[in-house]
Amino acid sequence: MEYQLCPSILAADFWRLGEEIDEVEKAGVKWLHIDIMDGRFVPTISMGVPVVASLRKYTSLFFDVHIMAEEPAHLIRDFARAGADMITVHGEACLHLDRTIGLIHEQGCKAGVAINPATPLSMLENILELADMILIMTVNPGFGGQKYIDYCTEKVRRLRKMAEEREISLDIQVDGGINRETIHTVLDAGANVIVAGSAVFGGDIRENVNILKGIIEEYEDSAGMRR
Repeated sequence: MEYQLCPSILAADFWRLGEEIDEVEKAGVKWLHIDIMDGRFVPTISMGVPVVASLRKYTSLFFDVHIMAEEPAHLIRDFARAGADMITVHGEACLHLDRTIGLIHEQGCKAGVAINPATPLSMLENILELADMILIMTVNPGFGGQKYIDYCTEKVRRLRKMAEEREISLDIQVDGGINRETIHTVLDAGANVIVAGSAVFGGDIRENVNILKGIIEEYEDSAGMRR
């Protein structure tokens, strides 16, 4: 299982977006988290296919595209063509979730399934083996800069246990309220893909990345020793 820091460009300065992505890449980041919001499933609108396609020309980073939209199946082909490597959809937004996961795989992308803080893990029981990654939202989606919701920690812990009991090699991603303090909480609970927005793009980007990556690498090393 690999650990990744995944900066969310929703928190970046869009006037300097290319420069700030260049900063995180030079600091050693391999993944980039791209939030797509439709103004219906979540209350705000963020960005769309043209932005992803433009960024794809600019960088070879792994594009982790998180679609927060009602019935997102109609968007999947376009985002795959634009350069997405991973497409994550919300279980709450999909009438036929298994079919949507299959469509993502047909486009040659990895498939993720996200659930909101109040959504029970039982939603994932029948699709856990189909997904490459599960995203546990640790804030209610739609806005950056929110406070981490404490009860989500137990959801991450229970999901990791479910995956281990089924002997599934599953990436568990967390998104929302992650900073230099809460990152320890989610790593201890079993998350291995860490989305961070303000904690990366607020202030000195390279310094922020180095600190967060250092915490992740230290945890990864200690986890390897325990195994």
